[in-house]
Order: sequence, then C-alpha cells, then structure tokens
Amino acid sequence: MCPSQVIDSHIHCGIQHSRLPIDDIRPLLLEEGITSSCMFAPVEDIYDRYDRDFEDTARWQQTRHRANQYLLDLADTGESVFPYLFIWNDFAVEELNHPYRGIKWHRHSNEPVYHYEDPRCREILEEISRRQLPIVLEESFDNTCNFIQNLAPDAIIIIPHLGGLNGGYRALDESGIWKRDNVFADTALASSSEMRAFINQYGVEKLLFGSDYPFGDPGGELRKVQRLSLNNDEYEKVVAGNILNLLGAGGTPL
Repeated sequence: MCPSQVIDSHIHCGIQHSRLPIDDIRPLLLEEGITSSCMFAPVEDIYDRYDRDFEDTARWQQTRHRANQYLLDLADTGESVFPYLFIWNDFAVEELNHPYRGIKWHRHSNEPVYHYEDPRCREILEEISRRQLPIVLEESFDNTCNFIQNLAPDAIIIIPHLGGLNGGYRALDESGIWKRDNVFADTALASSSEMRAFINQYGVEKLLFGSDYPFGDPGGELRKVQRLSLNNDEYEKVVAGNILNLLGAGGTPL
C-alpha cells in the first residue's frame, strides 16, 4: 500500500513548556512516508493542566497565542502541516481570522474545566460550526455528549483514540454518538479490535489515521492501520482521503 499521501491527523507540536519542536518530529514522519500532518499545541502550552483551580492570566494568554502562532508560522515557511487552533477559556473568536484548518478542544476529567456557560463559548462554537472547521474533541463522557448534542450539534467532530479518553468506545457507541453523520474518530492509541468494530458498524469513511505523538509513535500507529487488511481504496481513505474531505483542503497544506 503506497498512497500518494499519508496524513497523521493527530500530532502535538510546540517549543515552549512542552519542547516538541518540528525539527524532532519531521524525521519521524519522513521515515514512515507520512507526507503531512494536522498539528496542535501541547496542553502544557495552553493552561496548567496540574492546577485544578487554574485561573487564566494575561501571561498564559500570551503563551497560548505564541503556541498557536508557532503552527501557523510553520505552515507559512513551507512545512507540510495543517495548523489547528487550541481553544481555551478566553474563547478568542478573533483568532479564527487566522488561517487555521481545524480546532483542538481538550481537557481530562482531573484538569481545569471549560466555562461552557460563558456566552463567548457559544459565540465561538457557532462561528466554528459556520466555518465547518473540524474539532478534535477530547473531554469527559458527559461533556462530550453535551457538546455534540447541544452546544455544537452542527459542528464537524473528531473524537480521538476511538473515544478512549472520552468515556470509552463502548459508552459512546451505546449513547448513539458514533451514529451521527458529523462525528468521526481517529485511530491514535486505539486497539485494532475497536478499529475493526468501528469500520464494520459505521464505515471506513468515518475513521482517520492519527498517532497522538509524542504519546504514540507515528510509524507504529500507522502499522496498526496497515494490519486491518483494508483494500487500497479503503486504506487511502483512512490515511488521507477522509481527513482531506473534512479539511476541505484539496490535498494541499497551507
């Protein structure tokens, strides 16, 4: 299987607290024939994930802006990346004026919470939905369901890890989340059995290859997809075609 493009749809990249520079990531992708990637800032560059009572400050907002801007700058200099905007509680809708290709929305249950009751949250979700920017959504199970069913029912949603950190594959399956036409999944760190179950029930068109680097190895995660025994057309959809359709990218990073 040698598709013309292989896109890792889930990579963390940043140079502030996280120290995940593009120079360390680029050779890993080239070695595996991964031609481009969707990149978002690591959590450590967005908020203090270890402070449950974290309160945003002007310094953190500046750090967050630099983290997001780093990815835009990579694209501007010719790196084959699709930059995503990592959103936190300032809900900076003005950032959508920059040419981001998707959105990262992330927290774990033991981390600071999103202020979903803030009117600015509704405003930015409406604008993201209007622009049809895909949202990589990693949240608690209850918040995931509320987000998809109520807060942003028309948004394009990508649930990473086949739901492994959103309450689990089975819980999302039983809730009916996977059945929604606007909900997709990435393969990062997911088991082969869950990938096969997802494809059998919901179709190959809804699954996207991702590694979750640095938590997953891009080559190792790609080989898990290769072992699914997909035909060439199905494989190309998972490793490139499906994410390109969501990005509306025509195959070309910024």
